[in-house]
Amino acid sequence: MEQKMNSKKPYFAALLCQTIFAGMSLLSKASYSSGMNTFIFFFYRQAVGTIFLLPLTIYFSRNEMASLSKGDLLKIFMQAFLGFTFGFNAYGLGVKYTSATLGAAAFNCIPVTTFFFAFILRVEKVNTKKASGMAKVGGIMLCITGVAVITFYKGPYLKPLNNVHLFQTQQAHVSSKKEWILGCSLLLLSSLAVGLWFVLQVWVLRTCPSPLVVTFGQTFSSSIQSFVVAIAIERNPSQWKLAWNISLAAILYCGVFVVSIGNYLSSWVVKKKGPVFQAVTTPFNLIVTLIGSEFLFKYGICLGSGIGAILLVLSLYSVLWGKKKEACCHDASNNNSITNSVQVEREILDNI
Repeated sequence: MEQKMNSKKPYFAALLCQTIFAGMSLLSKASYSSGMNTFIFFFYRQAVGTIFLLPLTIYFSRNEMASLSKGDLLKIFMQAFLGFTFGFNAYGLGVKYTSATLGAAAFNCIPVTTFFFAFILRVEKVNTKKASGMAKVGGIMLCITGVAVITFYKGPYLKPLNNVHLFQTQQAHVSSKKEWILGCSLLLLSSLAVGLWFVLQVWVLRTCPSPLVVTFGQTFSSSIQSFVVAIAIERNPSQWKLAWNISLAAILYCGVFVVSIGNYLSSWVVKKKGPVFQAVTTPFNLIVTLIGSEFLFKYGICLGSGIGAILLVLSLYSVLWGKKKEACCHDASNNNSITNSVQVEREILDNI
């Protein structure tokens, strides 16, 4: 019974992680709509995450921190730049130049980019002759189809079912075609960066096995990197001032829950189940975001977003089924090997 519960922990952790990230999308969207600079916002959230993680890391993993080599520190620093500083800054700017819907669709491209890099770097193996391999490939194709539907088909506008909303902000309208193209390019680069970041997490965790140390190291590194980027782009002191508003709430939420808890759970799931398993749960993020938008914002969704969300859920279950099927076959193979070994031993003893 206990073993069965332990085997389900990565599933619960991955879904909780995506729920936390959905909260990030909703609160960040409200913050950007209120006029918060995306680069300054990202620096503040990483700084809050660093402050929150520092005492926890010292208390629980001080020995692992002390044993880090220069090579480990360099890996963590480069990973922070790839997945956090570049990936999420590009994502935030891409959403600003396009729309939140397209941003959510781009975020759900991460399973595709992760699977691509995992296959290229031989972290993930696929046997298309087996049902498990076909399910994984089919899930990825469903994911691509769902993203395409969300991106290119809007359909009729569906008004929110709920008439009471917490935030009375509107999505920023993109008036420039040049900005739209730039935003789409940034979202694509963000998906590629985060997909590669997921795969390289395995490389980092091989020499630095503590997910907490890796999370703190990447958060601290990205806070320094993002400060350099933010101060280079925005030097107006008024833009750096914080007040008791939605932007401050979003920064605190992202710093504590997303940067600290969410990223820790993400590293833990990657260590337990691999990068593709973690990345393929991202469609759940979109589902929670769409539901949350009904209660938090006064604009609804388009029919295309609903259809795409259903396809993304199907892609999620398809890949998870394939992963589970592979694990069952692997366990059965190991059991057969053990049984054969026992039979050989018995035959030897009988002959004696």
